Amino acid sequence: MIKLLHKVFNCKKYLQRLMLAIALMVFATQMLALPAQATGVYEIPNLSPGDRTWVIDKGEILSRISESNISSVLDNLEKQTGNQVRFVTIHRFDYGETAASFAEKLFQKWFPTPETQANQIVLVLDTVTNNTAIRTGEGVKSLLSDDIAKSVADETVQVPLRQGNKYNEAFLAAGDRIAAVISGKPDPGPPQVVDNVQVEGTFKRAEETDTGNATLIVVVLLVLATVIPMVTYFWYQGFN
Repeated sequence: MIKLLHKVFNCKKYLQRLMLAIALMVFATQMLALPAQATGVYEIPNLSPGDRTWVIDKGEILSRISESNISSVLDNLEKQTGNQVRFVTIHRFDYGETAASFAEKLFQKWFPTPETQANQIVLVLDTVTNNTAIRTGEGVKSLLSDDIAKSVADETVQVPLRQGNKYNEAFLAAGDRIAAVISGKPDPGPPQVVDNVQVEGTFKRAEETDTGNATLIVVVLLVLATVIPMVTYFWYQGFN
């Protein structure tokens, strides 16, 4: 009887340790599944004099080739016209922040006076919601009107995103369209929408993709937490 109780006690102690280890694994996985830390305007560095950084991809959505091509287009535009365009992607804003409010605050931070704002354009994208906003200075409005600027943000960028989160295509098209208009060329207009009925229901937003794999891992671990103790117990009994 004492020997049997000793076996049961050892088995229970082993199972408790195993359950604790699995619980720690589940907790660690859930921590990994938490949203990435939000980004505030204060975390975006100020522009130094003569700064020629045109793309700030905090959302990490653009390929190196696309970022290089966009930067080349915007750099040539600045050399030819003196107008500066910057694209900024953020994964997640601070609570209560929107793409429009972030773009406005960033614009004011980088260009605090009307004189420095005049020839500037800032386009912002939040990759969690795919919301966009654009802020332009008074000096570019004669070419890039508010209507065209809004179309760039709401159509040129948004159409490729609605067709499957085509971020590279969206920003390449936005850069080309802005460059054409600012250079005095005819506005190429927004992309043509062929069929967006089924497309909108088939792609996942960034926030859904972020947590999908982590949720699957948690489910698997929970199943293992149930199965492993049972298998271990019967294995233990088979050798005693």
